[in-house]
Amino acid sequence: MSWQQRIEKTLYQRQQQGLLRRRSAVTLSTQATLRSGTQLFTHFSSNDYLGLSQHPSVIDAWCKGAQQWGTGAGASGHVTGYSPTHQQLEQTLASWLGFPRAILFTSGFAANQALVFALAESNDTLIADKLMHASLQEAAALSPAQYRRYPHNSVEGLARQLAATESENCLVITEGVFSMDGDSAPLSTIDALCRSKQAWLMVDDAHGIGVVGEEGRGSCAQQNVQPDILVVTFGKALGVGGAAILCSDAVAQYIEQVARHLIYSTAFPAAQAQAVLASIDLVRHHPEFRQQLTRNIDLFRERCRDREIPLTDSITAIQPIIIGDNHRTLAVAEALKTAGYWVQAIRPPTVPVGSARLRITLSAAHSELQINGLVEALSHAL
Repeated sequence: MSWQQRIEKTLYQRQQQGLLRRRSAVTLSTQATLRSGTQLFTHFSSNDYLGLSQHPSVIDAWCKGAQQWGTGAGASGHVTGYSPTHQQLEQTLASWLGFPRAILFTSGFAANQALVFALAESNDTLIADKLMHASLQEAAALSPAQYRRYPHNSVEGLARQLAATESENCLVITEGVFSMDGDSAPLSTIDALCRSKQAWLMVDDAHGIGVVGEEGRGSCAQQNVQPDILVVTFGKALGVGGAAILCSDAVAQYIEQVARHLIYSTAFPAAQAQAVLASIDLVRHHPEFRQQLTRNIDLFRERCRDREIPLTDSITAIQPIIIGDNHRTLAVAEALKTAGYWVQAIRPPTVPVGSARLRITLSAAHSELQINGLVEALSHAL
């Protein structure tokens, strides 16, 4: 089969299965609304959980950073792309989150893959939650290490996998808050199990950092856990972009030597680092953002219960409504758009087959009126 035939066949099959993805050019009007074409929507599909992407302090920090440092880093951090502002951000992250070192990356995807590829060798074992992020699934599958998976959030399943491994080096990988289900990993139990088996623990807390825990320190701080490696991203609750690996000094030095995603990528702009610093300051010193988000989550769940709309057990900003069938999920999402609400339909392979869903995400920026309107539209569309 030629490439052209393979491409056409794949596109046709995805169309028939309700799996074809399409991008839409949108303009964000405020933290909670967007415009697509001529229509204005209230949107519930953003990971900007605290509404900080358009906060004046964060925008001002970026603008001032661009005036001082320019619009790009110009090179890898190993060449000339590492500025005093990047260094300050790494030091701030390490101090805030309680680690000796932090290493910056252009994205969470890059940080996750860099870490796995840097650590994993043929005699090692990677044991991961079945629902971990695609960046980690791909890195683990492509690495030379043995790759095993355990049922989602199953401590018993993890224990069985740990008992079965004979590797001297074993890395257990989980998320803090899972991106498609919104539930949290039992990190304290997982951590205790890892320690008993001399395994390292890596936590990807992209959806927990800034949102949960004292000062928004994330899932690990909330559960009083200090993993061996923590990955945080800046494009969700912090409202900017980029990521960091938090780790020991030795691991950080090792990453600086071997992580190709770090060595061979242009660093993100210093202006971006300055904006992340402003966002961290807001998160640390203004708990009212998290408090408002919590109120909005509680309101949404209460209104859904009143309307008998089925929910999962998630108490985070991620509130999935699992429908199952791909075509019906797309139809419900389209009905919500007709009513003025932007909610994305999430389908396989992002989620398991048969669990297509609406991934509703709440923000501190949403008003009570907007949340009530969404629930009303949901009750008619489902």
